Amino acid sequence: MRSEEDRPVAGFPFSAVVGQDQLRLALILCAVHPGIGGVLVRGEKGTAKSTVVRALTALLPAVDDAGTTRPARLVELPVGATEDRVIGSIDLEKVLRDGERAFQPGLLAAAHQGVLYVDEVNLLHDHLVDVLLDAAAMGRVHIERDGISHSHPAKFVLVGTMNPEEGELRPQLLDRFGLAVDVAASRDVDVRMEVVRRRLDYERDPEAFVARYESADEELAAEILTAREKLDSVELSNRELRRIASLCASFDVDGMRADLVLARTATAHAAWRGDTEVTAEDVRVAAELTLPHRRRRDPFDEPGLDQQQLDDALEQADQDARSQVEDDARDGEPEPPESPEDRGPDEDCGPEDGGPEDGGPDDEGPDDDGPEDPDGPGGGVRATDRPSAPPAGEFKAKLLEVPGVGEGAPGRRSRSMSSRGRVVRSTRERGHGLHLASTVFAAAESQVARGRTAGRLRLAPADLRGAIREGREGNLIVFVVDASGSMAARDRLSAVTGAVVSLLRDAYQRRDKVAVITVRGREAELVLPPTSSVDIAVRRLQSMRTGGKSPLAEGFLRAREVVLRERLRDPQRRALVVTLTDGRATGGKDALHRARVAAHLLADASVASIVVDCETGLVRLGLAAELARELRGGYVRLAELSAQQVAGVVRAAA
Repeated sequence: MRSEEDRPVAGFPFSAVVGQDQLRLALILCAVHPGIGGVLVRGEKGTAKSTVVRALTALLPAVDDAGTTRPARLVELPVGATEDRVIGSIDLEKVLRDGERAFQPGLLAAAHQGVLYVDEVNLLHDHLVDVLLDAAAMGRVHIERDGISHSHPAKFVLVGTMNPEEGELRPQLLDRFGLAVDVAASRDVDVRMEVVRRRLDYERDPEAFVARYESADEELAAEILTAREKLDSVELSNRELRRIASLCASFDVDGMRADLVLARTATAHAAWRGDTEVTAEDVRVAAELTLPHRRRRDPFDEPGLDQQQLDDALEQADQDARSQVEDDARDGEPEPPESPEDRGPDEDCGPEDGGPEDGGPDDEGPDDDGPEDPDGPGGGVRATDRPSAPPAGEFKAKLLEVPGVGEGAPGRRSRSMSSRGRVVRSTRERGHGLHLASTVFAAAESQVARGRTAGRLRLAPADLRGAIREGREGNLIVFVVDASGSMAARDRLSAVTGAVVSLLRDAYQRRDKVAVITVRGREAELVLPPTSSVDIAVRRLQSMRTGGKSPLAEGFLRAREVVLRERLRDPQRRALVVTLTDGRATGGKDALHRARVAAHLLADASVASIVVDCETGLVRLGLAAELARELRGGYVRLAELSAQQVAGVVRAAA
């Protein structure tokens, strides 16, 4: 008999969640139409993201599985999952035991007709996110690997949750999620009280609490099933389809995925309402869920959707739709006879009318008024009005990589050996997965000794060979920014800021963690501790204070402290210190000597580094180059920041 302690705890009911109306609606619409492509839930910690997602599973229709009926499953994908665990792989046990080649399904197969939940999806490796989103969009998984060709259905509601403070998804991956919702804790006192009250009631007696909301959940489940059955009969008229296309064009989204998702979401919302035709209100609701995460043109753009912009776009779309209806109506009417007033200036126009034969305006060439202005009078932006881009605009930081080979913190910057990446060789050790070819070759050498003359290959544990994979890793990029008086000149500071923003944008794309240290006055300030949220780094950089002396020694010592501390927290992530300075250490007694000593200490800690020399003018002291030598790292001038000039500058030991 099961004791009270062993009895499973009932999940928190979906109907009992207070607030979060938009999140609940997004989940319901994906349950009605899984083809929408899933929901990305962004929000601070403690906003019931996981609670709502887990509660959704109880509302999904039962699943027919091998002649039996079972409840829909909630499959949770851990951040550290391998590709084999996600999509499946060869069944090694059957291969070794029976000599039979068989496929072992992964988590995607288990999630079929249920919910696949990825907490902290922004920390998941990019190639795994691609696999998940491809499966969610196609409804099937195709595997061609290790001599296995296999395909199976994988229709599920994909839900990813994330805290933006821990890092963002790349825009390419954001676009692959059908819907996105930002959640935050309510600032209404009554709402917060009710949230706490319900949670305490649930913890006190889960079964009684669930029973209180059972009928409400059953009603929601029935409505979802009804909407699913009605989905195919919902009509999307050309008028509303034009409205959808006009909206997506107004927000300048990339590609056509937004149009398709918006159409599917509007159709699902109409079915959820019990209607048989998509209306303007359905399109508006769908737009609020579909477009916010697709309008980010840059990783540092603020997410969200401006309601006034949406209202204006909807109004314009409505006008376009009405105009099209009027045009369609006119197309069915006979055209009125043409009057002389309707004729163009070139029709029936002879020499006496000032036409081309009379040397009229059409004879005038472009040389009459000088060179033609491509922008035209009052049109476009004149060249003198265009803002000048900072020198860092052409800087591509992909060549800034930590030398050597790391252990594989998820990312895309430096070389690493990890469970992700291409197979480069085999090993007798465990490695990262099975190296099938080497295993077979190793076994083949012993077949005679094992007495095999025909039949299946005889394998032994000693034949197993592991795979060594080489991929790319993310690093910790520590920026040491000299913000002293000698660096505070407007042009120089603008160039330095532009260079750091370029590096931060690259760090965002390559899944790095970043930290920012500013050096000014008497101290080095850690304005941003190591984080994956590089957009926060940009905001801190924009509010950076400047002026005073330049205590570079303190900056190097602070960078060393940050790197050593992070090695304990995240030992697989190697560090790269990028210092932007003119090298003029002036903070404290014997400042330059202390800066050289501190640089030497940082190098002794086996930290890769690069110095970006920001010194300008005809007379150069070369102090930044001296610091680069003490750091045993790379060196480049600020004005030379380009892919060609930066090639190979980092040569420090890792």
